[in-house]
Amino acid sequence: MQTQVAHFDDAGSGAFALDTTFVLFFLAVDFGQTSFSFGVDGIFSLATLIMLMVLPYFLTSSVEKPEFGSWIFGRMMIAVLAVILGVMFRQTLGVVLPETFKFLPLTLLIVAGMISCYIQFYGMMKFRLAR
Repeated sequence: MQTQVAHFDDAGSGAFALDTTFVLFFLAVDFGQTSFSFGVDGIFSLATLIMLMVLPYFLTSSVEKPEFGSWIFGRMMIAVLAVILGVMFRQTLGVVLPETFKFLPLTLLIVAGMISCYIQFYGMMKFRLAR
């Protein structure tokens, strides 16, 4: 009798790069909240956002990767929606929400990044049984 254990990256192609999608979302919300400041910090944030849209496709995975064009289109739509939400979030600060909430997107970005890093390291270092 064999038992099968489901892992994060074995759930199917729908779960491909799901953890990095949360990081992309919170980074785009933070980028939208800073209102497109194209100083040095804005340029680095935009470059990081673009890299986080493309590079997770090339991470190792045990599931079949979707077509790149449709995958990147979905990631771009998530990023655009999150930037719009970030701009809307900035507009509510001080009016609907207290000013101290302005650090919430960055805090959630850090938490999502730590969880994503753990999942990626686990996926690379987990034991694989010989067949």
